[in-house]
Amino acid sequence: MDTSQQKVCQSCKNEFFVEPEDFDFYEKIQVPPPTRCPECRFQRRAVTRNERSLYRDVCDLCGKQMLSVYSPGKPFKVYCRACWNSDAWDPLEYGADYDWQKPFFQQFRELTERVPQIGLMQLFTNVNTDYANFIADGKNIYLTYSSINSENIYYSRSVDNSKDCMDSFNLNAGEMVYENVDGARNYNSKYLFRSRDCINSSFLFDCVNCQDCFMSFNLRNKRFVVRNKQYKKEDYAKELEKENLGNYRVTESLKEEFLRLVSSSLHKFANITKSVNSSGDNIENSKNVKLSFDAYGSEDVKFSSRVLRGSKDVYDAFGVGHRGELLYEGVASGYGSYQCRFVMFTETTRDASYVDWCLNSNHLFGCTALRKKEYCILNKQYSREEYERLIPKIVEHMNVMPYTDKNGRIYTHGEFFPPELSKFAYNETIAQEYLPLTREEALREGYCWEESEQRTYRVTKEPEDLPDYIGDALDSVIEETIGCAHKGACNEQCTTAFRIIAGELDFYRRMQIPLPRLCPNCRHYQRFKQRNPLKLWRRRCMCQDKESRSMNQESRVAYTNTIQHFHGEGRCPNEFETSYAPERPEIVYCEQCYQSEVI
Repeated sequence: MDTSQQKVCQSCKNEFFVEPEDFDFYEKIQVPPPTRCPECRFQRRAVTRNERSLYRDVCDLCGKQMLSVYSPGKPFKVYCRACWNSDAWDPLEYGADYDWQKPFFQQFRELTERVPQIGLMQLFTNVNTDYANFIADGKNIYLTYSSINSENIYYSRSVDNSKDCMDSFNLNAGEMVYENVDGARNYNSKYLFRSRDCINSSFLFDCVNCQDCFMSFNLRNKRFVVRNKQYKKEDYAKELEKENLGNYRVTESLKEEFLRLVSSSLHKFANITKSVNSSGDNIENSKNVKLSFDAYGSEDVKFSSRVLRGSKDVYDAFGVGHRGELLYEGVASGYGSYQCRFVMFTETTRDASYVDWCLNSNHLFGCTALRKKEYCILNKQYSREEYERLIPKIVEHMNVMPYTDKNGRIYTHGEFFPPELSKFAYNETIAQEYLPLTREEALREGYCWEESEQRTYRVTKEPEDLPDYIGDALDSVIEETIGCAHKGACNEQCTTAFRIIAGELDFYRRMQIPLPRLCPNCRHYQRFKQRNPLKLWRRRCMCQDKESRSMNQESRVAYTNTIQHFHGEGRCPNEFETSYAPERPEIVYCEQCYQSEVI
């Protein structure tokens, strides 16, 4: 099709457009155009991904204690990873003939309620990762989620190819770092935001290739800088001695200063580097990546997030492993998967539609928990000829007898799984983080809701009784149950209490970091708030000419240019798509004006 097509979202009733390039992709992947807008499609996928809500459970096969992503009372059995991967059971035993009297999605739900599910989502070789979810090739990973090829990682999310990192979010190739958000290749550094290739530094925003720098912003290739002021080596050491970073009260004051510094700094409209024809945020070494976020080394991607290197031809996905190709409407897909549509959790799988946690398999439709299988429908084995004869009939049946949810929304072939089929409640999933709803709103929209469990921890140490200085922390602190400073009064899934483990205490001492006063969940949400949403707004560059200050009138934040820009007098005419909402306080510049000031 040569022109865009305007449509009305079946869920939110807002208008959205399907572009010519989108039609080309849908034809290539052999699906009809979507009936829901990109945001509603994301929400529908997100409600199937539970990363951080974990429950103590017992494997229904071996009886051993384990952690599971499934809350008590689920209709299916849950196996530990060893049992799920073993030959002690056969998922084909739960297969069924296709029932032409029922909608497909109803049959799929009945299948998933029969087949045992894996407790934690882990791939490949993992060592000492019993308290981690959505990880691959990890070692010593603790309360960390969505991490690839990393070692000694604590309380973090989306940390890849890293070692000895704690309390970080969206970090690649970091080592010995604490509180890094949206960073890459940082070493021995803490409290870094949107900074990369930095060494021995603290409290930096938007800094690149800097060493021995402190409380600064928009630096490039600098050393011995404090609060954006250049020092000699010996003077830098004297300045840093004034800052006792191992002291809790001092560090909290510095955090407040850093928040003010970030707000008043110059902000580039998007964090896109070494990429061509791309839009979104946090995109690196990519080509034709549009309306997407956290995408690295990828090509021809749209409406997607958390896309890893080597991925190509991907639409509407959250979590794409290395070398995923021709993927549509997926959650945790990729890792060599090819031509997969409407999938949840696949690895090295080819030509699959409507599958859940299927590995190393080919030619599947409506299957769950299969490994090294091919030509299966609803977990029943078919010959190649039977399979190829049945699939067109099932697609037609899905259109003739669609599934209708509680709110009257219709699901035919070409739609992702209805939220009613999710094995999780809305507030257990990433949907609650990115698109938060109240309990009443979620239930009204047809989602499930998990009521908060009663916390009965016996707190042995209140946060205010912890030593201010990390050097005063005794080894016995790992035996304490510490109360969270939020005391459950926040909206951040506060656990009300937490423990400090031995490896964590050792890390704090090495890095000179004071003991935390918040539980891991509350700390996660503090980092989450620093990141921009997975959403774009059309805006104009805020740059004014050199003689006047660029100012956000509402927040009164201002920035004065250092040189004359290409547009001369008056305001820059450039427009862009950015994840900075118009009401945000920051001064946001286009690429040209930003580079004039920073590069």
